[in-house]
Amino acid sequence: MSQVYFEDVKEGQEIPKVVLPCDSQRLVLWAAGSGDYYQIHYDKDFAQKTGLKDRITHGALKHALLGRMVHEWVGEKGRVKQVACSYRGMDDIDRDVTSRGVITAIRKEDGRGVVELEVWTEDPDGNKTTPGTAVVELPLK
Repeated sequence: MSQVYFEDVKEGQEIPKVVLPCDSQRLVLWAAGSGDYYQIHYDKDFAQKTGLKDRITHGALKHALLGRMVHEWVGEKGRVKQVACSYRGMDDIDRDVTSRGVITAIRKEDGRGVVELEVWTEDPDGNKTTPGTAVVELPLK
């Protein structure tokens, strides 16, 4: 992906989305990598005994996906300053999780281009499940 510059962005502009298929293998790998072994993420019987219809995607995996999206967008010369989110909905296993973002504010600060974003993950039905915010610095031309 090419480098995005501060002068090329505007409020209301969407950034490129990232789609991640979340199957059982991905959730098991995430559990191993993150140390989050709560069974609702990989054990269907356990998840159903807690009242869920099936396993669900880790909240921290969705947070990481938001970070990945923002990091890829700012490019090599950009800097991610903050990515924060709230876990507001569950994403079922074997469904894609899509991360999206839109620019909410731009400003120059100390000779740098600062961009604020609204970011979120959504399920295939378009329901926002992990709303959040991000702040990045983009290079100036």
